[in-house]
Amino acid sequence: MTYEYQSDDDMDASTNRVMAWGAGLMLVLVALFPLYRLVEPSSRDEARADQLVSLAQQGGELWSITCSSCHGLAGEGVTAPALNSKQFLQTATDEQIELLVAVGVPGTQMSAYSQDFSGPLTSEQIRAVTIYIRSWEDSAPDRPDWREPVE
Repeated sequence: MTYEYQSDDDMDASTNRVMAWGAGLMLVLVALFPLYRLVEPSSRDEARADQLVSLAQQGGELWSITCSSCHGLAGEGVTAPALNSKQFLQTATDEQIELLVAVGVPGTQMSAYSQDFSGPLTSEQIRAVTIYIRSWEDSAPDRPDWREPVE
């Protein structure tokens, strides 16, 4: 027994309408994609700037709790080096600052603050402290003696 195809005109018309709508929608999306590509980078830049502001605020709070007793409230140095000096901020990279905070400085009172080394801070919190320290760079004083504690 052979099967003979029987055409259903209503079904064909319905399928063709759905396919036409799909093709039209696809064309609209393809046409709008360049507009999206023009707008998206600025949206991402705004989101990154907002994230940096938020991290700097969090870093400031963490700084006042964990770092200010030795480095001073504004990083001016008390019993530890002044980290708000031009000399320090221009020579240290963000990665170096994060590493110093994470693992500490052997032979000094600067202990490790990373949870990986039994400290209290997560890597994101250490990044926030680093961004807060970096926020001093524009107004940092000239302190060639930044390594010497004020005491």
